[in-house]
Amino acid sequence: MAIWFARLSVDRWRLAQGYEAGEGGDALPTALITETAHGPRIDAVNDAGRAAGAQPGMMLADARTLCPDIQVAPADPAGDLDALEKLALWSQRWGPWSALDPPDGVLVDITAAAHLFGGEKRLLADVETSFAKRRLAVRAAIAPTAGGAWALAHFGPRRAILGPGEDGARRLADLPVAALRLDQDVLTVLSRLGLKRLGDLAGIAAGAVDRSEAAARDAIQRRFRNRKSPAANPLIRLDQLLGRVPEPLLPVVPQEVPMVQRRLMEPIRHRALLDKVIIDLADDMMRALEARGEGARRLELGLWRVDGEVLVRRLELASATREAQHITRLFADRLDDVDAGFGIETVRLRASWAEPLALSQGDVEESAERHGTSLNACIDRLTVRLGPKAVSRPVPHPSHLPERAQRWQPALAPELASQAVLEFHARPLKMLDRPEAIAVLYASPDGLPQRFRWRGDVCDVARVEGPERIAPEWWREKSTVRLRDYYRIEDSKGRRFWIYRHGISGDGRGGVPGWYLQGLYA
Repeated sequence: MAIWFARLSVDRWRLAQGYEAGEGGDALPTALITETAHGPRIDAVNDAGRAAGAQPGMMLADARTLCPDIQVAPADPAGDLDALEKLALWSQRWGPWSALDPPDGVLVDITAAAHLFGGEKRLLADVETSFAKRRLAVRAAIAPTAGGAWALAHFGPRRAILGPGEDGARRLADLPVAALRLDQDVLTVLSRLGLKRLGDLAGIAAGAVDRSEAAARDAIQRRFRNRKSPAANPLIRLDQLLGRVPEPLLPVVPQEVPMVQRRLMEPIRHRALLDKVIIDLADDMMRALEARGEGARRLELGLWRVDGEVLVRRLELASATREAQHITRLFADRLDDVDAGFGIETVRLRASWAEPLALSQGDVEESAERHGTSLNACIDRLTVRLGPKAVSRPVPHPSHLPERAQRWQPALAPELASQAVLEFHARPLKMLDRPEAIAVLYASPDGLPQRFRWRGDVCDVARVEGPERIAPEWWREKSTVRLRDYYRIEDSKGRRFWIYRHGISGDGRGGVPGWYLQGLYA
């Protein structure tokens, strides 16, 4: 058995927390918007906004013509997904596992668990009561399959229950075909074919004896035979809804994050005592991370005051680390504005983001001789002092063109590509900001320069290695862009250059190929 919670929109939750808590309550029309190329589009709207005519997917300009007083706020899809995942974990109180149905659905498996709540009806009542306490609008339904529970939750009556012994095809026959969780283009095709209810499609899919219905079934199979995705094939979705074929689901698995804390016997008010507690917590956290083979990338320090107020200080690091002294030093700069009030009674340190970090045995003598500061530690200190957006660093970018092989991003942002994926040929130590044209004074018969002038200096070529051909990026540039042949050049004085020929003769993309210098070797 499965229970599906529909319309758990976190956007609605944000609306309730941010706007409906005011004096106007639900009487204030409010919507969450996303900026698009054609202007702001509505992603979610509260009940007052729906009553005024605003709908999700509507452009904000059109909504303002119906409701000029509508209030707007930017949507946060990433935050919504994170909150929906937390809701899915919280919903496991009704079953052993749960799964997500973004953007506003949660599935919970309640097999052999309904009797713990006094039956399925009482379980649904408990679900609505629990979500109402969290100020969330919810529609819940129970069915033997995930597709059946989804269909009843979205288009069925309130607190609908489909028993395992009931005829699902007959019970769900009056629901619209949109209950099959199909793409919009598929729904348009079914509407043009006159298939508007599940009963219409179920009779055809079952394979009736009537020749006309059999022909209709063959027509639907032929039309959707190349659709492999379940959301694009109504026959597959119908079989999943009726339990004829299994539907794979990805459960939400809670991950325990490293956390250490101190419950103090006496509240502390002085900074020196707080620093000692943080040093002890940092040592405990490093031991916990070492046992897991991980390093911290984000740390959260919580301070519980006697009056019940909680102070939180967050810290993001440039790389995974288990150095307690480094963590303590960074937190010291974040605690200057802490007001202990009547005292702090509990201190908790939590690593909300951790990455694998291999264990290593440090060299005692080498560490004693090394008195400098590592690059990552320097980035962390600058970020704490100047802010997370003030420090940037170059990261590899998947492009073979040298000027596009790296990009700048905030120092604390995770790298999307690793260096192992971008293993290119040997590159010079110094790259010019822009390739500089060189004048070829004499070329050999095979097209290689034997003498060229760069910045007024004439260079005689002694050795040549290459070419390394780099084709233009056709998905980004026009078809008239020419390819490049790179060469490693050494002149008679031992200097080494990295030059390339822009284009080849007869390629139809320009005149005589040009030569450019782009890098210098050590």
